[in-house]
This record gives sequence, C-alpha cells and structure tokens, in this order.
Amino acid sequence: MSALPSLDEDMEQGLVEAGAHDGQATPAVRRARAWLSRAAEPGSVAFWRFVADTGPVEAVRRLRSGRASDAVRALAGVRAEQDASLEDLLRAERCGARLLVPEDDEWPASLLHCLTVATSEEPDDPRHQSKRAIAPVPPLGLWVRGPARLDEVADRSVAVVGARASTAYGEHVAAELGHQLGERGWTVVSGGAFGIDAAAHRGALAADAPTVAVLACGVDRVYPAAHGALFHRIAEAGLLVSEWPPGAAPLKHRFLVRNRIIAALTRGTVVVEAAARSGAQATARRAQKLGRQVMVVPGPVTSAMSVGCHELLRDAELGVVLVADATHVVEAVGRLGEDLADPPERPTIPRDGLSDVAVRVLDACPVRTGVSPERLARVAGCHVLDVLRVLPVLELADLVERTEAGWRLAPPPEPATATGRG
Repeated sequence: MSALPSLDEDMEQGLVEAGAHDGQATPAVRRARAWLSRAAEPGSVAFWRFVADTGPVEAVRRLRSGRASDAVRALAGVRAEQDASLEDLLRAERCGARLLVPEDDEWPASLLHCLTVATSEEPDDPRHQSKRAIAPVPPLGLWVRGPARLDEVADRSVAVVGARASTAYGEHVAAELGHQLGERGWTVVSGGAFGIDAAAHRGALAADAPTVAVLACGVDRVYPAAHGALFHRIAEAGLLVSEWPPGAAPLKHRFLVRNRIIAALTRGTVVVEAAARSGAQATARRAQKLGRQVMVVPGPVTSAMSVGCHELLRDAELGVVLVADATHVVEAVGRLGEDLADPPERPTIPRDGLSDVAVRVLDACPVRTGVSPERLARVAGCHVLDVLRVLPVLELADLVERTEAGWRLAPPPEPATATGRG
C-alpha cells in the first residue's frame, strides 16, 4: 500500500493542475482549505485577503515555505509547521460531515457575498481594520454535517437568536416562530445554545423542517454537552455548520467570530430576547451592517431579558421591524408582493356595518323605559322618518326592542349554561 502524499506534495500537484481546473474544487484545493481552516483563526482581514489574492494552494505553499509576509505568517504562528488536514477530512467523514469550499456548487455564494463586499471596504492599514472578533470576513471554508445542501436551506432562511438565560415567555415565542417558519418553508438558523437558540431549533424540528446550527467548535463536538440529542436531530434533518475543523474546542472568542456567519447566511435576523449587553444584540447590529433586515420581538418593559430588544427598537438608524409572529417575519424578508402577512383578525360586534344614522339612533335608545320615535329623533338629531327607517334594522339585529311604552335597547343575550345529568 503506497503512502499518502504529504501536504507539500499535494500542493505541488495542485499547482500543476491549477490551469486545467481553475476555480474548481479539486482534491488539492479542498485539502488546502482544510489546512487553512486550522492554520489561522477565522475573521482576519489580512489572512483572507492573502488567500484570496494568491489562491488557497499557493497560500499554503507560501506559508509552509516561509515566503508569506511577516504579518500573515504571524497569524498562523506555529500552526504553519503542523499538518492535520488529512486527519481532519477523515474525522469529518467518520461523523458524516464534509468540508464545503467556495469552489463547490453548494457554496451559498449569493448570501455570503455581503461579507466580501464589506471586507473590500476595510482599510489597507491593519491598525485601522476591524478587530478580528467583529470583522465582516468571508469564511475560507465551512465544515458541514448533515444531509441538506447549504445553498438550498439557506436560500429562504431566517436567524432566530436571543438570550441563553431566557424566560418562559421568550422560549415559547422562539419555539412558535421556529415552528411557524418551518411550516411556511423557511429554514431557522441559530447558534445551538441554551435558551432562545435551542427553542427555535426545536420548534423547527417539530414542524419537520430543516434547521441550521452554526457552531463555535467542531461539528463533531457537542457544546453545550446537554444538547447531544438536539444536535443529533439537527444533523439528521438539517445541518451543523462550523468554520473550525473537527475536534476544535468551543473557545470563548470563537462565539463572537461565529456570529457574522449567522447574520450573513440568512435573509434577516430576529431577536427574541436580549439583555442590555448580549451576543444576540451584537449579531443583530452586524446583520444590519451587512444589509440584512433586523427584527425584534418586544417583551415586558419590566423584563431584564427584553432590555436589549427594546434598545434595538429605539435605535432609529437600525430600521428594526417589530414582529409578533412568523407572518410578520416572512413579510419583512420574503419576496415583495408574495409573502405578505394577513391583517390580524378583529372580533366583530353587532354595531359593525351600521350607518351613521343607525348608530346615533341606537345610542339615543334608553336602557329601561321605551320612548317614541319622535323622542329618539330629537336625541339623535335626525328626522323621524330616518328613525322609522332604521329601527326595523336594529330590531332584526337584536339591538333594540319595542315595548308598550316605545323603543329601548334590547337586553344582552344570556350566557349559555352547561347542562348535565346530576
């Protein structure tokens, strides 16, 4: 059995094939991006530009040979001397995952293009560039686990995010939103965390709809550990997605970096609950900067978990839309003229549809003692003939009744009482 080619050998062969397979997801390109996903932490403007300018294969060759700039080499550090690319690809295969790269047909290019545009606007001077944790940098690749195609499930998707320390109200709303969106053919994207994230995922799964969890660790790891069953269900019907290779730990800084993928991969972001300082609020602001619609579910003004939501609503520059259910969400992010929310149902009362004269005559009728049409005409300020014309209509609607003394309001109907055998 022949030994597997080394990374450097694969990159040399990839360079030879580059002309014939330019822009295609060749094995060398996939291995290069697998190596790059571990070599440097995602979110660096300088590192992404280096790979975009040289191509993934040449980027690996330069980093491995020490020919990259000092600034880029510093981003990789000692990882440039290491290689776990084949192990990462094999580990992904064993757990039913795969590495999705920009050269694949499945890559959600149209959605992630907003990150490319935002990165192009970053200054050249690293001192003035956005910090890595919040920089709008496109991913070099995405490790995905599950049967769904990322481009298809993300095409009509909405991010539902919120507090981990959520209230029963917030979890109920998030679950309802997830379920209603799933029933309407929309994919719920969230972060797989406790609280609002988990409720939204479970709501979508209850509707037999795919849902996507964007993780801050490898797709073969469960974090939080209590969500093992939830992640298993998501991987069966939807996708687990991460920029980090299999086995990567859920380090704290990675959650902030991860949030830009949630914001960019969806048509809009719904914040269900958020404290005054929260990752959900940060995700919403990043979504707005990427040109995505931000939506907020209001909560009780006395709830600390809704302070962030109300602050977003008060920020006029964000253009936040208040939503109460999935129809509002779909109307905000759906296709113009197609995904419109139906007006809310309002209870009808017998007065609905009455003419102005009929309303005035009805208001003029006493409760107890009947009066003549002439008296009603004086109180209502209309002609007696008008009173005589509308009284039969009001009587048919059981609004007035005729007594020996004249006309008065009809008594309200008695409530129905349950009957049973004693």
